Amino acid sequence: MCGLNLGFIVIMIGLVVETEIGESMRFELESGKTKCIAEDIKANAMTVGKYSIVNPSEGQPFPDSHKLVVRVSSSKGNNYHLGDQVDSGTFGFLATESGDYTTCFWANKHKPPVKMTIDFDWKSGVAAKDWSKIAKKGQVETMEIELKKLYDAVAAIHEEMFYLREREEEMQELNKETNSKMATFSFFSLLLCLSVAGLQIWHLKSFFERKKLL
Repeated sequence: MCGLNLGFIVIMIGLVVETEIGESMRFELESGKTKCIAEDIKANAMTVGKYSIVNPSEGQPFPDSHKLVVRVSSSKGNNYHLGDQVDSGTFGFLATESGDYTTCFWANKHKPPVKMTIDFDWKSGVAAKDWSKIAKKGQVETMEIELKKLYDAVAAIHEEMFYLREREEEMQELNKETNSKMATFSFFSLLLCLSVAGLQIWHLKSFFERKKLL
C-alpha cells in the first residue's frame, strides 16, 4: 500500500512539473500581424516570462522593423505587463485570479513585410522559482535543493487536489440543479399531456353524444 501511494505521488509530481512548466518556444511573426499565447494559471501562483527577438544580423544593431508591442492580460481584462516598441523584455507577477492569462505580440507594419523570430519562455507555479539563485545565495547542497523542490511539488499537488475538489463540488451542485429542473419539466410535460388527452376524450365523448352514437 505504501509503495502504491509513493508511486501515485511520483506520478502526480510528474504531472504537476509537466503542467506547471508553461511555454518555452520559438516562433515567427510577420510584420503587421499578431500572435497570442494563453496559459491557464491558478490564483496566487507565481508566473515569470522572458521574450526577445532573434537578431537577424548577429553583432549588429536591431533593424527598425524589429520592434514589438507585448501585453500580458487576464481573462477579465486586467493588464499585468506592457512592453511598447521593444525587442526584448521580462515580466513576473503573482496571479490574483484563476483563469487564462494571455500574452499577445504585435509586430509593427513594415513594407516590404519582414518576418521576425521570437524566443519566448513562460513559466508558472513551481517552475517559476529560480533554484540556481537560491542555491547560490544560501550555499544549499544539491540534495537540499531537490528536497525543497519535492516539498513545493507536493504542496502544489495539495493545492491542485483542493482546487479539483471544489470544481467537483460545483459540478455536483450543477448536476443536482439540472436534475431538479429536468424532473420539474418532466412532471409538467406529463401533466400537460394528460390534460390534452383528457380534453380530447371529453371532446370525442361530447361529439358522439350529440350525434347520438353513444
